[in-house]
Amino acid sequence: MGQGVTARRVVLTGATGFVGSAVLRELRGRRAGDRSDAAASRTVVRTVGRRPAAEADGEWFAADLADPASLRGACEGADVLLHLAASLSPDESECAAVNVAGTEALMAEAVRAGVGRIVHLSTAAVYGPGPHRGAAIGELDPAPVSAASRTRLAAERPALAAGATVLRPGLIVGPGDRWVVAALAELVERVPARWDGGRGLLSMVGVTDLARLVTDLAARPAPGAGEVFHASHPVPVRNRDLMAVLAGHGVLPEVERDLGWAECVRRLEEVPGRVSERQFALLASDHWYRSEEVWTTAGCRPGPGPLVRIGEAARWYRSHLAALRSG
Repeated sequence: MGQGVTARRVVLTGATGFVGSAVLRELRGRRAGDRSDAAASRTVVRTVGRRPAAEADGEWFAADLADPASLRGACEGADVLLHLAASLSPDESECAAVNVAGTEALMAEAVRAGVGRIVHLSTAAVYGPGPHRGAAIGELDPAPVSAASRTRLAAERPALAAGATVLRPGLIVGPGDRWVVAALAELVERVPARWDGGRGLLSMVGVTDLARLVTDLAARPAPGAGEVFHASHPVPVRNRDLMAVLAGHGVLPEVERDLGWAECVRRLEEVPGRVSERQFALLASDHWYRSEEVWTTAGCRPGPGPLVRIGEAARWYRSHLAALRSG
């Protein structure tokens, strides 16, 4: 939708990643459509040569979040900063260098350059193990358990101090998702059943809808102070519905029996794999958070929902899973 803001220059980090590349496409689409909220972009990448060929327009700025000095000048002349880059490494020092020190340096650059609008991407994983059932912002104490989620929570502090809008999405799906559906595919092989009857409710969002949300937030007038929002689709997804949609599109096999949670965990332990019990719980048990407010604040329609977006991405998912199996 957009707020009619014109002549904006947007600085974008993470443009070669899953969410960032979707946001870059959204920005380009709005410019091509002569939208009133369209903006020129400066994209911060570690190596300018990594930029996608299809996204070759705009300005490209070579910098590395792990090297704070390289960020000098990244926000010069900018109106908006969209900070979507993060390290998901299991290495705590790497995550701290990129997610914490890099964010601190980038936010300092934004403040120095007088950037009026900042959107910073965090994650609902900062809450740690569930179950979580319908909590609003401020109703749960963060308890992150991984290096990535601990440092992404720490990165929220400098972002909020700079006046950023911080987004905490849940599971993100769509073309480019290399974790959610791949993990579900492994789990359904290890435990071929409806896990705990498929009752778990999950906060999810399609990557294209999240990209629209980020871009519409970029067009808002700057808030008076930092703010945090959950950023999933407002309607949580039931696990059994998720698995049925994936099976209906030929992405995952169908399952016909229910297993209680204790039996699911026992069977998971019997069959080795990369997905941990904690990650199994994240994908199969209640992890949902109230997310209505951010869509209203942005003036952005949330779209038809993650299950529709998964259907639209089914061909990509089938191809991706086939490549994983053959590799």
